[in-house]
Amino acid sequence: MFKQKRRREQPINTLIGAETRVQGDIEFTGGCLIDGYVKGNVRCWKDDGAMLSISERGCVEGTVVVPNVVLNGTVKGDVAVSGRVELGAKARVVGNVRYGLIEMAIGAAVNGKLIHASETAASASGGKEAGATARVARVNRIGEGS
Repeated sequence: MFKQKRRREQPINTLIGAETRVQGDIEFTGGCLIDGYVKGNVRCWKDDGAMLSISERGCVEGTVVVPNVVLNGTVKGDVAVSGRVELGAKARVVGNVRYGLIEMAIGAAVNGKLIHASETAASASGGKEAGATARVARVNRIGEGS
């Protein structure tokens, strides 16, 4: 009855190995797998379908800005994802998570705010959209006058 959409998986073009420590920012396209430690920002460069994967051993201290992420490790900083966020059971985020779509496994932890992309857009437009959706029309019960 319900068909599950298959995610288009990106081939891994960038690999940060388990015994690797990077100090500085990383920009990538395609797929990126972090098994090691990164002290710096991680962002996608010119690729709306890019995928970042952070394994259980992986750790990023900095801001992450990508279209899609599968997180099983640790991020100490804000995460901004325009598409899909998948938080595995061992995922840890110390910072805010901005997302379009989110999936969290039991055991995942976020020490910060979960902010949907529509909330981010509403606050950027001066709250006009948020005010419009927050307005509720007055509804009378049957038999009541206005």
